[in-house]
Amino acid sequence: MTGTRTLDGAEQTPIIIVGGGTAGWMAAATLARFAHRKVVLVESEEIGTVGVGEATIPQIRLFNAALGLDEAEFLRETKGTFKLAIEFADWSGEGSSYLHAFGTVGHGAGVLPFQHYWLRARAAGTAGPLSDYCLNDIAARAGKMGMWRAEPGKPAPDLPWAYHFDAGLYAAYLRRYAEARGVTRIEGKIAAVERDDASGDIAALKLENGERVSGGFFIDCTGFRALLIEQTLGAGFDDWSHWLPCDRAVAVPCEAKGDFTPYTRSTARKAGWQWRIPLQHRVGNGHVYCADFMSEDEATSILLANLDGAPQADPKPLRFTTGMRRKQWSHNCLALGLAAGFMEPLESTSIHLIQASIARLLQMLPGETIAPAIRDEFNRQAEFEWTRIRDFLILHYVANAREGEPFWDRCRAMDLPDTLTDKIAAFRATGYIHREHEELFTEQGWLQVLIGQGVMPESYNPTANAMPGTDLGAMLGRITQGHRQVVGSMPDHANFLRAYIQPKDMRKSA
Repeated sequence: MTGTRTLDGAEQTPIIIVGGGTAGWMAAATLARFAHRKVVLVESEEIGTVGVGEATIPQIRLFNAALGLDEAEFLRETKGTFKLAIEFADWSGEGSSYLHAFGTVGHGAGVLPFQHYWLRARAAGTAGPLSDYCLNDIAARAGKMGMWRAEPGKPAPDLPWAYHFDAGLYAAYLRRYAEARGVTRIEGKIAAVERDDASGDIAALKLENGERVSGGFFIDCTGFRALLIEQTLGAGFDDWSHWLPCDRAVAVPCEAKGDFTPYTRSTARKAGWQWRIPLQHRVGNGHVYCADFMSEDEATSILLANLDGAPQADPKPLRFTTGMRRKQWSHNCLALGLAAGFMEPLESTSIHLIQASIARLLQMLPGETIAPAIRDEFNRQAEFEWTRIRDFLILHYVANAREGEPFWDRCRAMDLPDTLTDKIAAFRATGYIHREHEELFTEQGWLQVLIGQGVMPESYNPTANAMPGTDLGAMLGRITQGHRQVVGSMPDHANFLRAYIQPKDMRKSA
């Protein structure tokens, strides 16, 4: 069929999503659930997606809950596992390891956060490693999982979790959800993009079969091609590769040997790092590297030599430039996912950035006209979030201790954004960490990475000295004892997951 498609029942012009994949179907599912607008998604099965497996952070649970997804069903459908932390291996030299775990680290007392009391006890030689005071860290290292909730009188705080899952299966799961709620999917490749002569807005898409799909608002989920936001609208791109120099990756799934672990692993290599994401049916792996210091053949060889089991596909090469679109919302088009920019997956933020932009869009969703002030505010908030995540990623590179390796030596010597320079300097001086407004990573997250990579404060807030030494020792002892008591009562992660994802009728009969 050719010509303009008629979309019945829409009180306003439809929202057109261009491209499927994780970003496209997350947007479609959310708009179907909340927007009360006609939603059309245009994609071609001939165009593949980048998704090679995903690790997430706990905010994904809010997204799934908002859609009303059943957690056990979601894990079954996506071959998912639970995630409590990210392990960083060899970033401070061969054999080093620390976890950036979800949840809290210790607890503060009075006006001070925990790290000042820990630093005081450490100076006196009476503190254990920082990891001793984090429930998620202890549970992850032990391979345990439980849906622990803090309550008055209980010995430990909440145990927050996220997931590992197959990104392709997640997109398919959300597609079924979205189509069941009225989203129209059109199969086709885009031949041209039409713009309004007066406003410059996107007016319609012309498909290769001659069909014309018009809309009032467009969401670009075309991945690195950025067909609408960049090729059509020229929104511009801020290149951050001088701070985050890795520009290549090779990805491959492999057989799983042994039970799946409740954490992602990031292992530093000589010119980048390797990820490991354990799923129910396989392990997702990838090697992120800098082409100035390593060839694709060498990167592939290193990856294949460090797999849990036999590879299940040919290694898939990827090219990227870390950075963000200067205007993620331009004219009547919003970019999501890789069309909005690329943040290497070192801290598992890819899905979150899609989720955060969708949440902002719902709060600022335009009608028939778009207020420039709303569009500008969206872009301001997006820039703040992206740049603060960028700074957190840069910290891992600049604070490395892999001396004598050209790539890592260059990373330690690079100039930093002022926002990161000031944060590191304040922490080095007195252990002070400032979380600016609503930036993604918490003080505890910054603390774990700073300490984990050897950035130690020269002193601590002297107010911590007001606590008697016996009380300080007792407080630290209660924290570690309580955490280990809780973890000791938890089942193994793999056994917990297998029981949890059984359909409810099978759970009752088991």
